[in-house]
Amino acid sequence: MKDSTRHYTNGEVTVVWQPEVCIHSRVCFSNLPEVFDPRQRPWVNIAGAATARIVAQVQQCPSGALSFFINDEAPTAGSSPAAEAGNLVEPVPNGPLLVHGNLTVKDVQGQETSKSKVTAFCRCGLSNNKPYCDGSHVAGGFVG
Repeated sequence: MKDSTRHYTNGEVTVVWQPEVCIHSRVCFSNLPEVFDPRQRPWVNIAGAATARIVAQVQQCPSGALSFFINDEAPTAGSSPAAEAGNLVEPVPNGPLLVHGNLTVKDVQGQETSKSKVTAFCRCGLSNNKPYCDGSHVAGGFVG
């Protein structure tokens, strides 16, 4: 699968967006529309707010599709932010099942993928990116 991860930087912070992980909760653009506007291209205007506001908003992303790093503290190649110890499973009303923590996901071909922070799993059965949520529950009217 092609990696479609995008990076947006203002020189101080870099916001990383992984569209395959996004559940389209609208939290980002509802709370900070001057930075996150899906009607614009690119949809992230990293100059739209101060770094502290951007970081605070990215930390609210329920799926972990948005993450960030401070450029002076950039992660090394192949590293990913580690989740805090312990796991938490949280169903989102009318949405995905969020799993907080470090885990390994094995697909039907036996391929394993390490996940950290938050992973959103499909509960509605409509995702085109199973087992992960892709936001299809919104258009599908999933209730649960």
